[in-house]
Amino acid sequence: MASHLANIFGTEQDRVNCSFYYKIGACRHGDRCSRKHIKPPFSQTILLPNVYHNPAHDPVCKLTEKELQEGFDAVYEDLYCELTKFGHLLELHVCDNVGDHLIGNVYARYEWETEAQAAVDNLNERWYAGRPLYAELSPVTDFREACCRQNENGECNRGGFCNFMHLRLASKELVRSLRHGQRLERRINPPKTSGGGGGWEPTRRRSASPPSRRGNNGEDRWTRK
Repeated sequence: MASHLANIFGTEQDRVNCSFYYKIGACRHGDRCSRKHIKPPFSQTILLPNVYHNPAHDPVCKLTEKELQEGFDAVYEDLYCELTKFGHLLELHVCDNVGDHLIGNVYARYEWETEAQAAVDNLNERWYAGRPLYAELSPVTDFREACCRQNENGECNRGGFCNFMHLRLASKELVRSLRHGQRLERRINPPKTSGGGGGWEPTRRRSASPPSRRGNNGEDRWTRK
């Protein structure tokens, strides 16, 4: 019996624990869900809910697709550079959903649980773009299972209201550059502690402010509470 329960834990066959929470780290029912959302005591993955607001979802948005992509790339770079200060960042994903439980969610997966915990402890004392951050450990381990496969094939008819992740993708060149920079910096300046917990400080960072027709000099968006 115990073996059976372990095998179905967090799956759709589990009648006690919410499969959506364990698969994507969020549930549209929230605290009203009839199944349990047990937050992990340790994890490699952290969640920053409601961080990125895509201007394209604003009915009066007049930005071009190029401007939208440039704005998102700047935000992605800003988040990546800040999150790598706490350790070896393996994955960074930003949701483009519009449902309340997924809108603007940012997920970051580290190499070590200690790095993820250090990020949570620090970011819960921070503001980004004028809004307080609320960081927590997330149960998500496999983003292939968390993402909407139909959306990846351009076939999802639920759009932004889908209950699985629809990711906003940064430019491939930017992602490749950031990953290369992290590897190079960690090779030159390896972490001082074993078992994780050491990050790196990028030597250069672009403004995280999205492009504006009126012009914007891109102030630093990170502040302390």
